Amino acid sequence: MLDAELTHLALCWRLVRRDGVALGFTSHDRPLLVNGLRHESRPGMSPSAVVLSDGVSADDMEVAGALSAGALTGTDLLAGRWDGARLDLFLVDWRDPDAGQQWLAQGTLGDVAVGTGADAGFTAELIGPGAALAASVVESCSPECRAELGDARCKVDLRPRERLATVAAIAQDKVQISGIVAADHVQGELAVMDGPQAGLVRRLLAEDAGWLVMDEPLALATGTRVRLREGCDKRFAACRDRFANARNFRGEPHVPGADLLTRYAV
Repeated sequence: MLDAELTHLALCWRLVRRDGVALGFTSHDRPLLVNGLRHESRPGMSPSAVVLSDGVSADDMEVAGALSAGALTGTDLLAGRWDGARLDLFLVDWRDPDAGQQWLAQGTLGDVAVGTGADAGFTAELIGPGAALAASVVESCSPECRAELGDARCKVDLRPRERLATVAAIAQDKVQISGIVAADHVQGELAVMDGPQAGLVRRLLAEDAGWLVMDEPLALATGTRVRLREGCDKRFAACRDRFANARNFRGEPHVPGADLLTRYAV
């Protein structure tokens, strides 16, 4: 593909959301069918310089492009529908796209910035697979639990701790749900079940006078159905008293902290 004196190359992007929705784009002047997915012509999409190395450092880059009302919209990007989506960047011979691909970069979408105005576009960070090597693989000692509520280490059954409810009131990043104990849902999740925001998930960070504070604002109409999942503050007292799950607590609540070094005899 690259050795010929005259090449017929086109850049292609394949975006796959975490819920399985896939979009394809190409820099060619007409759509291309690659591996069964139609890649729409988007000459405005362009990557930053692609630099690949054979070391263990992370290979990151940026992808910029114009927004399209029919495919990739600013509303969906800002709402977080494409957070963590997988992105593949590759070259094809536009005369026969299925003959083979020259892979340039793979990774997931990181921070997304959306412009304003008539010619609004977006810039997205592509986080390469090498970024996983920067993560710590050894757990640190902590008084709080390192497991997530309901996972294989926690083992709490979440089925009785999930419920369908309706939105009673909404105020930017706060939501009010009637018929629940708001404090039990702090550090839990809210998933939208219907309406234009269906499928979006928000983390519930705190409780404020009966309101639940979300990690990001969400435009919901009163009466929208949501699925609520209870949360855990990861303290030993909650694990023991609320969930009766002390045997699976993944923390060290009784280990003295660094403040022990500053104590002195009275």
